[in-house]
Amino acid sequence: MSTHLGDLLDHARRQRFVGRRRELADFDDAVGGRSPRRVLFVHGQGGIGKTTLLLELRARARAAGRVVVQVDGREVDPSPAGVQTAVRLALGPQCGDSPVAQLPAGAVLLVDGYEQLTAIDGWLRDAFVPGLSTDNVVVLAGRDAPAAPWRTDPGWRHLVAVHRLDPFDPAESSELLAHAGVEPPVRPHLVGLGRGHPLTMALLADLAATGQVPGALAEAPDLISVLLESFLRDAPSKAHLTGLATCAIAWVTTEDLLRQLVGAEAPEVWQWLARRPFVTAGPHGLSIHDLARDVLDAEFERRSPERYRAYRRVIKNHALAGLRAASGFDRQPHAQQLHLLLRNSPLTGVISAIRAQGSAAVVPARPDEHDRVCSIVEQFEGPASARLARAWIGEQPENLSVVRTGDGVAGFIHHLICPGGSALEERDPVVRAVLDHVAREGPIRPGERIDISRFFGGAREHQRDLYAVLAGNVSSIILWLTRPLAWSFIVTVDVGYWAPFFDYLAFVPVTEADVGGLRHVVYGIDWRRFPPDAWFDLMRDRGHSGDTGPPPAAMVRPPALDQVRFATAVRAALQTLHRPDRLAANPLMGSALAATATGPDVARLRATIEAAVDRLGDEPKGDQLRAVLHRTYVRAAPTQEAAAEVLDLPLSTYRRHLARALEHLTGLLWTVEIGEVGQPGPPQHIR
Repeated sequence: MSTHLGDLLDHARRQRFVGRRRELADFDDAVGGRSPRRVLFVHGQGGIGKTTLLLELRARARAAGRVVVQVDGREVDPSPAGVQTAVRLALGPQCGDSPVAQLPAGAVLLVDGYEQLTAIDGWLRDAFVPGLSTDNVVVLAGRDAPAAPWRTDPGWRHLVAVHRLDPFDPAESSELLAHAGVEPPVRPHLVGLGRGHPLTMALLADLAATGQVPGALAEAPDLISVLLESFLRDAPSKAHLTGLATCAIAWVTTEDLLRQLVGAEAPEVWQWLARRPFVTAGPHGLSIHDLARDVLDAEFERRSPERYRAYRRVIKNHALAGLRAASGFDRQPHAQQLHLLLRNSPLTGVISAIRAQGSAAVVPARPDEHDRVCSIVEQFEGPASARLARAWIGEQPENLSVVRTGDGVAGFIHHLICPGGSALEERDPVVRAVLDHVAREGPIRPGERIDISRFFGGAREHQRDLYAVLAGNVSSIILWLTRPLAWSFIVTVDVGYWAPFFDYLAFVPVTEADVGGLRHVVYGIDWRRFPPDAWFDLMRDRGHSGDTGPPPAAMVRPPALDQVRFATAVRAALQTLHRPDRLAANPLMGSALAATATGPDVARLRATIEAAVDRLGDEPKGDQLRAVLHRTYVRAAPTQEAAAEVLDLPLSTYRRHLARALEHLTGLLWTVEIGEVGQPGPPQHIR
């Protein structure tokens, strides 16, 4: 007897599997060595049953003693390296440390969402698949029919079987309904309504189980809408409704994510979601059918916009926490989650468009790619800019990111982190203009840094190149959301193209400079006045509203406090810690110490200060500092004399300790203000 829930799920699926006899026979013959076929193409419209078929093939391969490797094209960068990485991850430890993924002899490779890998179809056909063992079997499932060479090449014609998945016939539809527990008198009517579409039939069966049988439905999208509304009504609890909303918002839904939204009911909700006919369990979590996602997203937002925004915040914060805790390639799933939250953004749409052309991976540049980047800068911006690019890349090579295709560097972006004391800050007219603007409008404070997207472009159309948009979009969002910054700036030589994008991003033109006779215009944002988390929420809202321009004035914080005024405000806040009316007037209300997702909050300011007092106890000899502050401000004694007496200290010693404690506390709160240390706060549970 199996001890794994996954095995029970597979068993239940197999008991309810219907049809596809020809496809199963071809696969069984290939796995059993009774056929020369080694590659099976399965294609058909969304919801036609491709994923369900792959799950059945997986079970059959395992029953035959084969190792099964599953890859989902939606989660793979469409590049050779992306596929190799996905296969290595699927194989786990048995793949070893080899940079090249090697399928074990006899292994079966199942690829879902193959339409997402169209850009590297040629590489898969000409290099990857021919390199496999002769007893490997590959199944490629996607919405589109295979490219002509798979069907016309004499060699491949002998090794490839192509199957278009058609709707079920009436007998198969009736069998599916019977397996789902639909009573015989109802089945003929539902067979007529479902028209053999497996997803539709599964949804109809689930609806019929509640005693609701629709009379007539004109077309599949309307059918799905009606049925999904029924699922909303029939969800067992509010927690299950929240789970559905989570699936609609998130790229993938994990039990950890659900726990933040529904608490202890997360395992039950996760299992319920996994049984929905429009939800698929993959290696990273649960994903919902695209059509179901669109309908649910619109429906939940229509029903309860405030609660839905709250869900989005929790999902965003979960993805942000993962992004900030990860590094390198491990950031990609979290970045994907964030990009889906911005799926209506005009910039994010580029990622979908670019996948049809090639790799969508933005990766650190190699030293041998520096010359190519500089040559692109010289081609489009001239030798003066190229010399500056070469100098800056030499000083900060770790901040150069590229997109690679078969032809080499297709797009790039180089971020400068300033100030760093480099002589180039004075020699580069653009950087000098940026730093002058900062000095005038919002001087940086000790410990703060600014980011300048100084050079970006593509090999073909420079700053209008889709690869340039991709490189800038991905690298900037990751940088802005993971590194504490006071300002960010983007430099463009193509204002006519980029101005509308910057307007959408709430970046405003701040300065310009001439380099080699070419006008460079700089757009910027002060993150201290409009933090990245608030900016991200604004981008999500603008995806729906279409608004553009600077951030709304009501959302912008007051100008940042300098270190002297900050220290004064901390001391004043401690004096009024238990007087919310007076604390609300403290200048720290405009700082990061009081910030929440919905704006400044007095309770948050007090909690941040008290948490910092507690943190002092973690420092060497910090217990005494914490005790002094606690007795003076948190649970204050009537007078300093009384506090000294409670602490069993001479008054002079007490005051010396208090002065030192205030200095340490102010320093710790300063690190929160400039972003080096995050705010305290418990996990968020929304029901």
